[in-house]
Amino acid sequence: MLTTAFVVEVPAAESTVADLRSRFDATSDLGVPAHITVLFPFMPPDEITPDVLRQAQSALSVVQPFEFSLTKVERFAVTTYLAPDPPEPFVALTTALVERFPMFRPYGGAHDGIVPHLTVAHGDAATAHLAAVELEHRLSARGTIRTRCSAVTLLENSSGHWRKMHVIDLPNVYV
Repeated sequence: MLTTAFVVEVPAAESTVADLRSRFDATSDLGVPAHITVLFPFMPPDEITPDVLRQAQSALSVVQPFEFSLTKVERFAVTTYLAPDPPEPFVALTTALVERFPMFRPYGGAHDGIVPHLTVAHGDAATAHLAAVELEHRLSARGTIRTRCSAVTLLENSSGHWRKMHVIDLPNVYV
């Protein structure tokens, strides 16, 4: 698979979700960290030039670093995820990249709207349910995951394994 993805890495969630992701989300074994997807799929890695990175950085500069929490377990039909609060900055990041690179739609245009999420389990409904129950238990025992987004990471997969290709820091603009 020759592709790239813009993501917000969420290391603060790893202690809560790493083993669940390892069991229930195949991307975990492919090198994908706990994250919230900003834009996937993006262009093939060999098409990422310094100009593309400059354009991406310019597009993402509309969003300043922000705090967010992961407190709520949500579900798609075959997916369990943690929903970030607030979701709006993630939507703004995705929107900014899509406006700059309109040929790349979130998830290839397969879904209506943008639903920021940190996938914990993906496969079938039974697996998603099992993971949701366990994740609810963990969140009630450990409490809210609070963290900060200060950068967007460009991951690439040119070998069957994902790796970090570039990190774009969000601008610290003080008014």
